[in-house]
Amino acid sequence: MTAIEERITTAGKKPAKRRKISPLLVIGIGAVLVVALTYVLPPFRNYQFATVGAYFCVTAGLTVLTGLNGQLSLGHGALMATGAYTLALMQNRFNLLAAGIVAAILVTTAVGAVIGLAAARLRGPYLAGLTLAVAVVVPSVTSTFDETFNSDQGLTVALEPPPEAILMEQWQAWLCWGGALVTVLLLSYLVRGRFGREMRAVRDDETAAKLAGVSVARTQVLAFVVSSACAGLAGALFAVLAQSVSPGAFPLTLSLFLVMAIVIGGLGRLWGALIGAVLLVALPSVAQTIAEDAGSQRLEGNLALTFFGVVLVVVMLAAPGGLASLRVPRRKKGL
Repeated sequence: MTAIEERITTAGKKPAKRRKISPLLVIGIGAVLVVALTYVLPPFRNYQFATVGAYFCVTAGLTVLTGLNGQLSLGHGALMATGAYTLALMQNRFNLLAAGIVAAILVTTAVGAVIGLAAARLRGPYLAGLTLAVAVVVPSVTSTFDETFNSDQGLTVALEPPPEAILMEQWQAWLCWGGALVTVLLLSYLVRGRFGREMRAVRDDETAAKLAGVSVARTQVLAFVVSSACAGLAGALFAVLAQSVSPGAFPLTLSLFLVMAIVIGGLGRLWGALIGAVLLVALPSVAQTIAEDAGSQRLEGNLALTFFGVVLVVVMLAAPGGLASLRVPRRKKGL
């Protein structure tokens, strides 16, 4: 049977529905792969792997906020700092890591709710300006209340060592990727449900969303709250990774890198958030290697920003929807 005859015979048939893969199954497979990789990778690579997991938490939340709800945030680095400082204060006082992580999420969620209430009234550059102001204010708070936050010196995070059979970097990778996988699982169910549809409706046309009965302000505030919770978790995990917290660890450039990462990866796609998280670790590492070979420490920060800018331009020209939008072309059957 030729291809033309096959088309004629199948013209009246309905196309077969594609079966959707359960997010729980994907997360389960991902957890197995994460544990397996930590036994193969050397300690430094495990640390980088753990850093990717921590970044994945914040990029997943940010891509939902910006890609699905249409709110641009330039202050997620400050929200990460909020979660990191909360964990440091809790850990140094009570030495309960799980409680410290929960407290970091709750405090950052509360801060995000306050910012979200203001952000719901703003659009475009005004919203970006508000979140940018937050990124500037948070480091100044640590300097103002230096007795609590120890100013520019920051705080150390006391951690109990894992069992002797487990390396610290391996344990950090399990913790960071455990948080990342749980975050992605919850977000995947969230964006597939009614709330996800409401976010897309608000992003596409606020007037039409109002006519359809969607509360625009409530949707925008909840989107910011969810994204802030993800940033708070990421900040807490970074505090565990570095075992210290300081204003210099969460500069303004971090917020810019986060936005560029989700744009390069693909806005509104969780796979794009994963690609962005990998780039956030890989590109600065390459820049650091080049700077060390050149013998210039000043070159490192500028090179990382340059690399992100170049990759952003190239990706936007080749794939405007981000790297996650690329599809492998299928081979067509011949006649």
